[in-house]
Amino acid sequence: MGRKTIPDFVQMAKDGDKVTWITGYDYLTAKYEERAGMDMILVGDSLGMVQLGYETTFPVTMDDAIRCCQAVRRGAPNTFIVGDMPYMSYQISNEQAIENAGRFIKEADCDCVKLEGGGPEICERIKAITGAGIMVIGHIGLTPQFAAQLGGYKAQGKSTDNIKKLLQYAEDIEKAGAWSLLVEGVPAVTGKIIKKKCDFPVYGIGAGSHVDGQLIIYADMVGYYDDFTPKFVKKYANVGEVLQGAFETYVKEVKEGVFPEDAKHAYKIDPEVEKEVEGWIEKM
Repeated sequence: MGRKTIPDFVQMAKDGDKVTWITGYDYLTAKYEERAGMDMILVGDSLGMVQLGYETTFPVTMDDAIRCCQAVRRGAPNTFIVGDMPYMSYQISNEQAIENAGRFIKEADCDCVKLEGGGPEICERIKAITGAGIMVIGHIGLTPQFAAQLGGYKAQGKSTDNIKKLLQYAEDIEKAGAWSLLVEGVPAVTGKIIKKKCDFPVYGIGAGSHVDGQLIIYADMVGYYDDFTPKFVKKYANVGEVLQGAFETYVKEVKEGVFPEDAKHAYKIDPEVEKEVEGWIEKM
């Protein structure tokens, strides 16, 4: 089956068919995500924390993002892939935004890009990018790139004033030409009213069950990233524990001489050649 298209996602929203969306940053993970039947993969700027070990997403560069997108595309050739525009890759000017969005399409074969924030300047960037023929997903709510303005990594949409602000952002982003919207870190009722307000697909990450689909950070949901776990994450596995156990067993077996076993883990050699070499060893 070929990768889904934007008209497919629009129809899914109309039909009430929930979209499954997950992050991915490398070839192997993307391969398994595609095999599982994911509808979309986001190569998020969360790669800065999950893959590169930064404390925030701010240090992620365009080259970091492109390289990860290329790897994900190789692992998931038939899945809709979204490139996440890093901090300061679109804020400076429309020209900068178009050029960097274009890199995701041209260099990494992404299907669209996502960028964070609301308000007139962000909508201007969305108009510019879509005007260049590149499809955009908006992102409002708890937007990590604007954490300082939000007072930290705190849930949004909890007061009537803030909900009204988010509703205005959603309306403006839709008018600017984005084909869908991601809402992060808001109460379920806030996600519900934003979905009701919009005519385009609305997806959530920590935005309740009333939206058109769900995004999750893969390293959170499999217990791989354990620095902290957001409230809205459900853990479906504990890969970190499995890896830790495997690494510890490997260390123990090598130290004790249990691994490798020559009969199981070494290449075969002609018995006569082996006998001759053993003779050399005895003379050393």
